[in-house]
Amino acid sequence: MFTQLLAATGVLALLTLVPGPDMAVVTKRAVSRGRADGLRTVGRIVVGLLLWGVLTVAGLAALLAASAEVYLAVKLAGAAYLCFLGVQSLRRPGAEPSGTERPGTERPRTEPSGTEPSAVRGPTGSAWRTGLAGNALNPKIAVFYTGMLPALAPSGLRPATGMALLVLIHLALTAAWLGTYVYVLSRARHFFARPRVRRTLDRATGVVLIGFGIRVATTP
Repeated sequence: MFTQLLAATGVLALLTLVPGPDMAVVTKRAVSRGRADGLRTVGRIVVGLLLWGVLTVAGLAALLAASAEVYLAVKLAGAAYLCFLGVQSLRRPGAEPSGTERPGTERPRTEPSGTEPSAVRGPTGSAWRTGLAGNALNPKIAVFYTGMLPALAPSGLRPATGMALLVLIHLALTAAWLGTYVYVLSRARHFFARPRVRRTLDRATGVVLIGFGIRVATTP
């Protein structure tokens, strides 16, 4: 059983490392808003995966995967949300991240105490909502969990127990990988805070998110 679990963990780790829309969203939030916001986004991505994991173990995700109409509706909603995030990045390239100031300038003091000036706003939308919605509206996770986890589950455990264990492992791998990625980005934030670099990154992120949205909408 241990060998099977180790092999399953290796497969899940490889799938976790493959770049996808989660990484694009985390890049945008971490660079624009900082480490704390990036980690909150990672937290909600993990919650979205947990939601699908619970549904999978309960057997409901299999019903979704088997219903073409429901699957299509959720898939199109998820694709639209990714495209929405991409358009936001393209419309607001290079917006100043919260808590940063350009050298030689002072933050405007005209805003009421406790609020941030509009000039330093980063990407709109809550990190919690951004991270959670991207996965909660991705039915491919349901297909992945219902199609892959039963095959990877150790034979020495009950099917539901084995799948639940693999879901927890996948959540831990995702949190560790994206959390480390946020930390690396935050260490290089001064580089990414340069206006030209940020405009280029925002535009690239926008194109990537729109591309993922189109891919989600057009692939079976």
